[in-house]
Amino acid sequence: MAEPLVAQYGPDVPRAIARMVAAVHRRFDTDAFLHDALSGYEALALMPRGKHMARALQRHLPQDYAQALPIVLASAEQPHGRDPGLSLGSFLYLPHTAFVAEFGLGHFDLSMQAQHALTQRFTAEFSIRPFLQQHPEATLERLAEWTQDASEHVRRLVSEGTRPRLPWASRLPAFQRDPAPVLALLERLKDDPALYVRRSVANNLNDIGKDHPTLLAHTAQTWLQGATPERRWIVQHALRSAVKRGEAGALAALGFGETANVVVGQPAITPPRAVVGGSLNVAFDVTNTTAQPQQVLVDFAVHYVKANGQARAKVFKLKTLDLAAHETQRVGKKISLADMTTRKHYPGHHRVDAILNGRAQALGAFDLTTS
Repeated sequence: MAEPLVAQYGPDVPRAIARMVAAVHRRFDTDAFLHDALSGYEALALMPRGKHMARALQRHLPQDYAQALPIVLASAEQPHGRDPGLSLGSFLYLPHTAFVAEFGLGHFDLSMQAQHALTQRFTAEFSIRPFLQQHPEATLERLAEWTQDASEHVRRLVSEGTRPRLPWASRLPAFQRDPAPVLALLERLKDDPALYVRRSVANNLNDIGKDHPTLLAHTAQTWLQGATPERRWIVQHALRSAVKRGEAGALAALGFGETANVVVGQPAITPPRAVVGGSLNVAFDVTNTTAQPQQVLVDFAVHYVKANGQARAKVFKLKTLDLAAHETQRVGKKISLADMTTRKHYPGHHRVDAILNGRAQALGAFDLTTS
């Protein structure tokens, strides 16, 4: 299992920050900063560690934000945020963006210029959010300008920073209630030349769809009209969660009817008695029962038993089948039953369903044990 990022973000990070700042600010008291930055550091999660260091920086830099900010920015001049002896990449600059978010809200223009620079070294997707909450109109106006920026990192910030449900960040309730301002920005980015940006656009739409499924389906249908392959990819990626949930509007936007005229046969779930840490194979036939060709979206779900004994379905993507009249195709997949950071396995009876165009059909079950 990969080492969590917070474990990599240890005491060496404040020491690296101290070196970077001291290199551009001769009066910086490295020892005093490290005393503050390391006090209580180990007990904090990843994002709070960045904020903790930003607050320590503020106490040991000029108290005038307009004087302190250039020092913070100058210390972030190393390309890609790499520091000798560290493997964090650009995450080293998390305290720099946290500094802007914590202390820059009263200095809008300076802070937006800083975020424009910092997002090209790390990402300002977290630090831009307080500005969207405190200065929504001015921030949205600036983001609209940035949709045409030469840097793909800046253009990505426009989309990633406005995601209503951005992971590791507080939600943006105003955009959860009314995503229209966000959609206006995404409209400008839907044909961006960079996949890096287009992937963010898709993820933003996916967020919006969790609160507004009908709006997501309508947007998908609109964007698919005359779509390039790149824009079609955005739509398909944006609809992935809605498709897993079996939402009719999302399936219809992709051309899948609510009911597939197919039958499932010859299910095989092996081994029938599986062990945590092992693997499971799921396979079944899908047969077109009509005399007409059909396209069918095929997935399957495992109803994982949780710690409280209740079951929760996890959908696994399989494939889209183009079935000729009366044709049968076999589909299947091998999945891991090893514990991971996002899923822990518990013993018990686990049901398995086939999912055809969003509709579930029982396949069978397996028993999971610890030995």
